[in-house]
Amino acid sequence: MKMIGAIIRPEKLTDTINALKEIGITGFTVNQVVGRGKQKDGKGTYRGRNYKVTLHPKIKLEITLSDNMVQLTMDTIIKAAQTGDDGDGKIYVYPVLQAYNIRTGLPDENIHEENSMEEN
Repeated sequence: MKMIGAIIRPEKLTDTINALKEIGITGFTVNQVVGRGKQKDGKGTYRGRNYKVTLHPKIKLEITLSDNMVQLTMDTIIKAAQTGDDGDGKIYVYPVLQAYNIRTGLPDENIHEENSMEEN
């Protein structure tokens, strides 16, 4: 089992969610985050004062899934979220040692299995 952490542009969230649903990924966590990468600094104005924007708003998706779905999911996120410009984001893949269903208290070993999706 793996967890994908994907940092994407906020304006690409809807496209990414729709693409994930098309491949059967319906469960994920979405967080609003800020970060810094190769994207250039911007300028902002607040109450008539100019300031430098060094941290950019991003969206972090977290998806736990079976090993056999990792590559398809990464390819899907890249296709949906890519603009070709600096600041498109990153994808990280982490091992998941254990997962439990809080409702049942039982191990959850069938997270996002291809063709055997089950919502809890």
